[in-house]
Amino acid sequence: MKCPFCNAESTQVTDTRENDEGDIIRRRRRCNDCDKRFTTYERIELKMPQVVKKNGSRAEYEREKLLGSMRLSLRKRPVTVESVEAALDRIESKLLALGEREIPSEKLGELVMRELKKLDKVAYIRFASVYRNFEDAEEFSDAIREVSPHPRAKPRSKS
Repeated sequence: MKCPFCNAESTQVTDTRENDEGDIIRRRRRCNDCDKRFTTYERIELKMPQVVKKNGSRAEYEREKLLGSMRLSLRKRPVTVESVEAALDRIESKLLALGEREIPSEKLGELVMRELKKLDKVAYIRFASVYRNFEDAEEFSDAIREVSPHPRAKPRSKS
C-alpha cells in the first residue's frame, strides 16, 4: 500500500479491526519513510456480469429491474416478499458463480423462469408468455403441460 503523503511503497500495518457485521476490515498503517499514519478500509466487491441483450447492446445488471419483472409476474399471487428476495439471491449467486463478465439476456431469463417455476406456476406461465413471446394458444398449452404435475384425466361420458 502506497503512503498517501509521500507515495512511499513501504508501509506497515499497526492495527486491524473488523466491523460488527464482519464485511469491512479497517487497517491503521504507518509509513516507514515519513512516519505518518493513515487508515485504509477493505470490503468485498462483487461485480455482477453485464447483460447482453438480443440486439447485441449491453446493460448493467440491475436487481431492481429483475425484481420488477418478477413482481409483475407474481402480481396477486400468494408468494411472500421473502420468497422473492431469496429467489433473487439464488439467481445472483448463480450469476456470480459463472464467473463471466457478460451474460446473455436469454440465460438470465432462463434463471428467472427456473426460480418462478419453483415459486408459483401461474407466475411462471405469465413470465414465460412474455419472455418466450408466445404467438398462439398452443404455446400456452405447452407451457401449462410443462408445469402440470400429471395430465388431467378425461371426464367419462355417461352411457
